[in-house]
Amino acid sequence: MPAISALDLLGVVLFAATGALAASRKELDIVGFVLLATVTGIGGGTVRDLILGVPVFWVADPMPVILCGATAIAVYFTAHLVEYRYRWLLWCDAVALAAYGVFGAFKGYAETGSGVIAVVMAALTGSFGGILRDVLANEPSVLLRREIYVTAPVAGGAVFVAATLAGAGQWGAVAAGVAVAFAIRAGAIGLGWSLPVYRSRPGRPVGGSGDGPGSA
Repeated sequence: MPAISALDLLGVVLFAATGALAASRKELDIVGFVLLATVTGIGGGTVRDLILGVPVFWVADPMPVILCGATAIAVYFTAHLVEYRYRWLLWCDAVALAAYGVFGAFKGYAETGSGVIAVVMAALTGSFGGILRDVLANEPSVLLRREIYVTAPVAGGAVFVAATLAGAGQWGAVAAGVAVAFAIRAGAIGLGWSLPVYRSRPGRPVGGSGDGPGSA
């Protein structure tokens, strides 16, 4: 369990780093860095724990909040040394999405024994912090981008559940889930992978008759 908890903290720190990088792009003060990093770092896990009805992880142990603050301060003093900060944000987010999403699946499965709930927790844990970050930073939401985002932790969570049911063992299932989630998100970032989108089509004319396309 301590090793699995480390996966949780890794996701928190990496998401906090993306929040701080977003703050650097908006040229916020250090308080803004800490706020954006903390909200991003703990947002997904907070929603997960509230839905599962378990003690919220950073209330039970404030270490995640401390790590978010420390990460924000570190980025505040070093962000100017990093070129292409948006690319760093994307790749840190990809690793966090995979690690944190699969930890959400692990916790959801441990608490409920349900594979469906585990996959839902993977999606919420992995994506909600990034959604909050983009809203607060006034950036285009990750949900509105063409490339795959939420699908990555969903796939990672599903692989984790399938591997667990197949008897792969705790770490084998976690590793498989993280690898799949990261590979999908990496393909989206590097190769522009996306799912087919809905294309608007003309509706049927009101009061149409006959057997043609306009018929009721």
